[in-house]
Amino acid sequence: MTRFFAWLAGLLAALAAAQTPSRPPRAVTDEEVRRVHRSALLIDTHNDVAGLTLRGFDIGAHNAKGHTDLARLKQGGVGAVFFAVYVPASAVQENRSAHRALEAFDSVRRDIAARYPRDFALALSAADIEAARRAGRIAVLMGVEGGHAIEDSLRLLRSYYDLGARYLTLTHVNSNNWADSSGDENQPGAKRHHGLTAFGREVIAEMNRLGMIADVSHVSDKTFWDVLAVSRAPVFASHSSCRALANMPRNLSDEMIVALARQGGVVQINFGCEFLSQKSVDTSPWTNPELAARARASRQQALELQARMTRATLADVVAHIRHVTELAGVEAVGIGTDFDGVSCVPMGLEDYSKMPALTRALLEDGFSAEQIAMIYGGNTLRLMRAVERAANR
Repeated sequence: MTRFFAWLAGLLAALAAAQTPSRPPRAVTDEEVRRVHRSALLIDTHNDVAGLTLRGFDIGAHNAKGHTDLARLKQGGVGAVFFAVYVPASAVQENRSAHRALEAFDSVRRDIAARYPRDFALALSAADIEAARRAGRIAVLMGVEGGHAIEDSLRLLRSYYDLGARYLTLTHVNSNNWADSSGDENQPGAKRHHGLTAFGREVIAEMNRLGMIADVSHVSDKTFWDVLAVSRAPVFASHSSCRALANMPRNLSDEMIVALARQGGVVQINFGCEFLSQKSVDTSPWTNPELAARARASRQQALELQARMTRATLADVVAHIRHVTELAGVEAVGIGTDFDGVSCVPMGLEDYSKMPALTRALLEDGFSAEQIAMIYGGNTLRLMRAVERAANR
C-alpha cells in the first residue's frame, strides 16, 4: 500500500509538471554564473578515470579521448570526486576480483592523490571534503563498483573500507552470489535471487555498521526495494537518472525516486546519453536490442552505430534534475557524471570544464543559488553525514 501511494504521488506530480506551461529562461549574467558556480561545492559521486590511470594514464596530462584530467577538473570548479574502484564482471570468471580491486585502490591513492598532493587530498568523510575545499584542493574519494569485488567476504568488505571505500555499488551489469543486477535480467543462466539473499542483507548491515553507503545503481528493481527495506542508513544511486524520461533499467522509476528520497537518499544524475534521452536509448547500440545484435557482429559496425546515435543535450540534464526535484524535492538530487565510464555525453557538457554551463542552465530554469549548492554537493554531504552517524564501528 505504501508503494501505491508513493507511485500515486509521483504520478500526480508528473501530471502537474506536464500541464505547467514552460517557463521562459531567466536572464542570467556571466558574473552571476561565476559567483554561483564558485560558491557551490561540486561533488561528483561517480567517475571512471581510474580505469585509465591503472593502465598508465597521467591525470595531470590532457585526456585526449576522455572527460577527466586535472586541468579540466580545475576549470570546472570541481570540489570532490568519488573515483570508481571498478571491477569488471570478467574478473569473476578469472577469479581475480579482489586482485583487480586492490590494483584500482592503489591507482587512485598513488596515481591520483599522491602524485599531485598540491592539487588532490584523500578524503574519508564529509568533514574531509570540506577541509580539502578550505585548503584549495580537490577531495579524492573512492567507491567500489561491483559487489562481486568482495568475493562473498565481509572481511574483504571491511578491508576495502579501511583502504578508503565509502560506498559499494552492490552489483554491476552482472548479478553476484547475493544480489541481482538490472543488467542480466534476460540473460539465460544468470544468477537470480529475486533481490537480496540472506547474506546480501548481512552485507547491508555491515555497510551500515562501517559507515559505507549502499549504492543501488545497477541493481534490479527487487534488489532496490530489498535494500531500502533493510538499510538503517540512507542509500543513494551514485550514477543513475530518471526512467520516466529515458526508459532503461539502469534508471530509477518515479516510485523508486520518491521512496529513496523519503529515506534521505539521493539520485545522482548520470551524464551518459542513454541515461538522459529516450532518443539516445532508441538509437544506441548499447540499449537498443536490435542495434546491439548488429554491433556484436563487428567492431567497425559497432563504431558506426555509436557514431549515428542521437546525442543527449545539456537541456536533458536539466530536465532530469527538474524531474527529481518536482517528484521528491531538491534534497533528493545530485551529480554522478559517469565521466570516462560512458562513451556518449551531452552536447554542451562534454567534460568537467563545461560544468559552468550547467550552472547557467539551472539558473535560467529557475533554480536558486542555494538550490544549486544543494544539488552540486550539499545533498551528498548531508547523506554522508547521516551514514556516518548511523555507523557503530
